[in-house]
Amino acid sequence: MNATGASAPADRPAGHGALGSVPASWTQALLMSRYQFRDYLRSRRFVLMMSIVAVISAILITLIVHYRPAGIIGSSTAFYGTLWPGGVGVLIVFAGVIFGGDAIAGEFQNKTGYFLMGLPIKRWSVYAGKYLAAFAASLVTILIYLIVLIGFGATYFGGGVLSLALFESLLLAILYLSALLGTVFLFSSLFKTSMYGVLVVAVLFLFGFTIINTLLEDLIGLEPWFIVTYANPIIGYPFSGVPQHIGRFGGVTTYNPTYLEGIIILVAYFLWTTLLGLALFEREEFT
Repeated sequence: MNATGASAPADRPAGHGALGSVPASWTQALLMSRYQFRDYLRSRRFVLMMSIVAVISAILITLIVHYRPAGIIGSSTAFYGTLWPGGVGVLIVFAGVIFGGDAIAGEFQNKTGYFLMGLPIKRWSVYAGKYLAAFAASLVTILIYLIVLIGFGATYFGGGVLSLALFESLLLAILYLSALLGTVFLFSSLFKTSMYGVLVVAVLFLFGFTIINTLLEDLIGLEPWFIVTYANPIIGYPFSGVPQHIGRFGGVTTYNPTYLEGIIILVAYFLWTTLLGLALFEREEFT
């Protein structure tokens, strides 16, 4: 009972505080991610992403149905080991560009940050919320692609389409998605114009890193362990096994990341790009 004789309010859930108080930072981040994710699902960019999934799936399925390559449909391991790593790697890049390329830069260009930063909300809550929303939307994309492959694979292999290798490869793909989004958000934090953020990220991940990787290996003979896309092949290791770390063909030295090396690269990229991107966002002024 209080002084007026009314009963005291029941305890509120942790993080919500008393009526009228500001929610905890993580609660703010989760609320931000919830509404941002909802906006993604209702936006044209999600329709575009689903169209990309449909086109990639249709091309792969059409080619397999028409040519019926024995090396692919001979077993479920060969089927998923061929179609899953390459397809999901491309989809992760497109999802990162579409959902994360302007996530931070758009706050400056669209002037929404002027209103958002006027609220009692910490910047890291905004950053984390947008990252979680982009991650969730991207994860939905790759899971839909996986469901399509599983459904198509079931027509050839019956019920024996799921395997530990597929689950392990999915976890590695999610780790690659986390690292790529961290890098995308870092570049998005560098610019105040959405076009620049999206364009730079798209060029780097679709062409730039691949060209740099090739030049380093062919011309200099240096292992490009410091490039995030260098670790991408480990997604296929659960199916194909770990290849030789250093190979020489026709006088050209090529490198393949080891299992542990690829995981360390992805975790390191996720940590340092996320923290650096957040630091840049914290220092930017909405003027």
